[in-house]
Amino acid sequence: MRKIFAFVLMLSAAIASAKTYDLASPDGKVKVCIEAGAELAYTVSFDGEQILAPSRIALDFKGKELAPSVRKVTRRSIDQLHHAVVPVKAREVRENCNELRLDFRGGWAVVFRAYDDGVAYRFETSFKDAEVYVADETADYVFAEDNDVYWANEKSPEFITHCEAFFKEMKLSEIVKDQYAYLPVSMKTPKGTRLVITEADMFDYPNMFLFGGQGQTLVSEYPQVILDYDMRTDRDVTVTEKADYIAKTKGTRTYPWRIMTLGDDRSLLENNLSWLLSSKEYSDDIEWLKPGKISWEWWAMLNVYGVDFKAGVNTDTYKYYVDFAADYGLEYILMDEGWSASTLNVVEPNPELDLAEIIRYADSKGVGVVLWTLWTPMMKDMENILDTYRDWGVKGIKIDFMQMNDQNMVNFYEDVARECFERHLLVDYHGAFKPAGLQRKYPNAMTYEGVYGMEHDKCSYDISPEHDLVLPFTRMVAGPMDYTPGATINGTQADFRERWEHPMSQGTRAHQAAIFITFESPLMMMCDSPSNYYRNPEYARFLASIPTVWDETVAIEAKAGDYLLMARRNGDTWYVAGLNDWTGRELQVTLDFLGEGEYEAEIFSDGVNANRWAEDYRLEKTKVHKGDVLPVKMANGGGWAAVIRPVET
Repeated sequence: MRKIFAFVLMLSAAIASAKTYDLASPDGKVKVCIEAGAELAYTVSFDGEQILAPSRIALDFKGKELAPSVRKVTRRSIDQLHHAVVPVKAREVRENCNELRLDFRGGWAVVFRAYDDGVAYRFETSFKDAEVYVADETADYVFAEDNDVYWANEKSPEFITHCEAFFKEMKLSEIVKDQYAYLPVSMKTPKGTRLVITEADMFDYPNMFLFGGQGQTLVSEYPQVILDYDMRTDRDVTVTEKADYIAKTKGTRTYPWRIMTLGDDRSLLENNLSWLLSSKEYSDDIEWLKPGKISWEWWAMLNVYGVDFKAGVNTDTYKYYVDFAADYGLEYILMDEGWSASTLNVVEPNPELDLAEIIRYADSKGVGVVLWTLWTPMMKDMENILDTYRDWGVKGIKIDFMQMNDQNMVNFYEDVARECFERHLLVDYHGAFKPAGLQRKYPNAMTYEGVYGMEHDKCSYDISPEHDLVLPFTRMVAGPMDYTPGATINGTQADFRERWEHPMSQGTRAHQAAIFITFESPLMMMCDSPSNYYRNPEYARFLASIPTVWDETVAIEAKAGDYLLMARRNGDTWYVAGLNDWTGRELQVTLDFLGEGEYEAEIFSDGVNANRWAEDYRLEKTKVHKGDVLPVKMANGGGWAAVIRPVET
């Protein structure tokens, strides 16, 4: 701590004679002070609370010195409306901020923006060099207080990770140096300000990771470019050679936005900075894009019953999934690992099934087929594989197990999105890092895993209601999150068990229903067996009625790790949901967001015995009007969901 304190004093002394530039948000609550002297640093305050002490930022290039000698200062205010092609939070998104641009001698600049709900900055270069090598980037975060932080505790020295952390809450000062975190990193100050560090518009550049072990300071590190690796399995690598730089890139370009959201737990659920600060759409050829729900067979291990055929990887089983999707209006089925001749041969189907017949049958029922693929064959033969899928009539891919986070892998993600877009294919990234701009530029990139999701209910006790109440304030801040909910077998804290073949979820049936409203994914999985849904038609119909894209989001009440209550609108229908940890509680929702006239609320809530039998629920309908108050009573591990439709007159 003495060394850190001494460093802060030295940095403060160094910038005492530096030129300072102040920037404030439109409402004046977010204030940034940029200091350009021997080093470039900035401070941040929010609503009178100091968030960041002087924190260094820098770009280091091989063979090129950048001196922070300001030659031009430009300020502007931005107030404009953006239209989301695939609206995850809102269809019309207002961008309102003040911007400060510092151009430096030598052909580089830094741009800061202050929004009412956060701060962002990015570097830009306009070098004469056609190509440059980025040796490193400095992004220090010297926090004013010892904040509580959700930390991922990653350990791989090569930054090989699926980004599926069970977030541990701790003090900044408790972070161990050799356990780092991927973004987003979420924390709360002693005064209650919730802030999240993430990045956007990340193209041709590696992911940023944060390291602690320095008291209240976090520092960035980046994977060096991986030049070579050995395949340990069909999907896992051992890195054998790395470059001495993090990016080989164009001399004239913009770099990723470094974002810090600011607010409280409630307002964070409405924060859209990661989408706003990403590149606009690649193409206006968007009419073919079709978000929706997808029936997934892997979670339930293709276990169907009450049928006259043997369940498994075969034509009859997948036709059964198609029938279920058609019966409940689901847009897609997913054929996960096992459909192809092998994991490395993904252009020939498993001989145990008739893929062409499955696709033909699905098309006749208005259902699309999405195919799983490993990243390794796609890396070697992308265009041929995707041409094949397009010609077969496939509607999208789930690409899996990428694990690496360097510049080359970031570029691979974009190659996949672009080539799929050109062929009108959707993409679901699994075994993946977070969304960081790709989902806006290529709106066919519908969703990402990068989350410790419900697939782990099969083998872990970690996927609890408490875990569910952490994710909206951590991972989901970055963008769409493929969590794969929809379990029909639900357990209390006492009776949950790991079950691989017949998995169950923790928390109540209503908790599962509420996830479909509270968690964001334009391509939303329904994870359980069609046979189980057919035995629970009321529940299946309710889930199927919930859309996956939203015209408007209104956060009502929230406390990270404990509970949340929010409303979303699609068209003229509102969808309201509460999500709860293992402590039962009673909230209420005032329907002041409704329009005029009469509405009918269909309410899916915890049953009177849900604390003992998690599958117990109640479904009721009632007439409501603008301004009415509805009670939201949630059991231990519970939930509450309502679909509120206008009554036709």
